[in-house]
Amino acid sequence: MNRAFTRKKDKSWMHTPEALAKHYISYSAKFLGHTEVDQPKGTEVVRDAVRKLKFQRHIKKSEGQKIPKVELQISIYGVKILDPKTKNVQYNCQLHRMSFCADDKTDKRIFTFICKDSESNKHLCYVFDSEKCAEEITLTIGQAFDLAYKKFLESGGKDVETRKQIGSLQKRIQELETENSELKRQLQGLEEQLMVTRVSPAGSVSMKSPSTDIFDMVPFSPVSPLTSAPSSNGTPPLPPPTRPAGTRKDLFGAEPFDPFICGAADFPPDIQSKLDEMQVTARL
Repeated sequence: MNRAFTRKKDKSWMHTPEALAKHYISYSAKFLGHTEVDQPKGTEVVRDAVRKLKFQRHIKKSEGQKIPKVELQISIYGVKILDPKTKNVQYNCQLHRMSFCADDKTDKRIFTFICKDSESNKHLCYVFDSEKCAEEITLTIGQAFDLAYKKFLESGGKDVETRKQIGSLQKRIQELETENSELKRQLQGLEEQLMVTRVSPAGSVSMKSPSTDIFDMVPFSPVSPLTSAPSSNGTPPLPPPTRPAGTRKDLFGAEPFDPFICGAADFPPDIQSKLDEMQVTARL
């Protein structure tokens, strides 16, 4: 851990150790942003970063954009940058990753610190604007460094390693929770699509698809008359079928009338003579 602060002999720290060790000190400031720097510390390094971010903010201000306000929570574990309204953590700069902190002597409103990013391992310089508390915030971060270093010496370095492991586990838990939420959202979408395909729209009637069976395609009526047509080779047609034995009689005891199997003797003489005349006439 690089200690960027040394306490002045004629000036004591502003806060009690318990306030930073068990709780945190809160400040309000305007956040100019952060930018990558080549070195982990140095007055010239932060001065160039401040100049760069001031120029970018000047351009955004001319476009009508305001400098966002943030809340700083300082403790022996680091500096958290939060949205003052929603309290959402925008950046969590752990103290063991911070390598430099200073306030601008030419501009009393500006203070900065350099922190190594946990993912990209790049050194980022964070720049803030506070009209009245720039120097006080810098001293508070310095006191947090001093207390954290003393705790580090007392624990023999184990405390820092424990915080690193806890920080890694918390980050992994957050990633898993985000992944779990995304999987739940996808599963809910699939279930909704499945319900849409299973449930037909209201008022619709499901029609049976037409059968392609040959018996559905060819109509058949059991009472259709059978007409005997002459064969193509001139031979006489087959005789009509005879009535099968054991045919059941109707309700009055008479045998059912069948025009296809009745013979000449089945008709009365007068009807039979007329039928004979009609056949002779048809032959002529």
